[in-house]
Amino acid sequence: MFNERKKLRNGFIVLVTGLFVVLLYSPLAGRVLAQTPLATSRIAVTAPVSGNFAVGAQIDANLAAATAPLLAQGSSSGSIVTYVAMLNPQNVVPNSPMTDARGVVGAALAGDRLVVRGSFRELSSAMRNYATDPVDPPNPNITSAFHVHRGSPSENGPFQYALEVTMDNTGRGGSAMGDYTLTPEQLQALQNGMLYVDLHTTRNRGGELRGILTPV
Repeated sequence: MFNERKKLRNGFIVLVTGLFVVLLYSPLAGRVLAQTPLATSRIAVTAPVSGNFAVGAQIDANLAAATAPLLAQGSSSGSIVTYVAMLNPQNVVPNSPMTDARGVVGAALAGDRLVVRGSFRELSSAMRNYATDPVDPPNPNITSAFHVHRGSPSENGPFQYALEVTMDNTGRGGSAMGDYTLTPEQLQALQNGMLYVDLHTTRNRGGELRGILTPV
């Protein structure tokens, strides 16, 4: 009797194990597992895209560079709010340009002081020169083709600030920086997800990359 029970138990274990293996490696199980959300870090989610532009590393580098001046002025890390904008051609309004360009912006806010650091790669063409190709009417505050604007994701909002741009030796990538004192209206817009960053080139004068500053 004992031996018969033991055989039945072992047979049941083998059957259950076999069913588990079949389900685990079946296409349906693969789709279910692929759709299951995983708790991952920001860098794990934003894996390298291509070339040397590792998005997670760029985000961390830009956030560190944006936070450093605020810490140096005496702000505590707990009082600093950080933001990230993922620059993507699909975000450009009204039409998404054809481009392989990509970029990220990190920003840090303490009080009303916003420090911005950005990086970008593989622009389709040179950046728009607002000295020779100005807006109408011309705006002397637009000193580069990398801007902060105020507006919703579905509209082109008014210009707020220009970033200082440094190009790399490819002429299609580089970095950007800015340090601004925000007005109460701009602070409110930032908190409401209505401050965005965009970049303009000669081929895509209305915008090649765009992303909303989002808290992280």
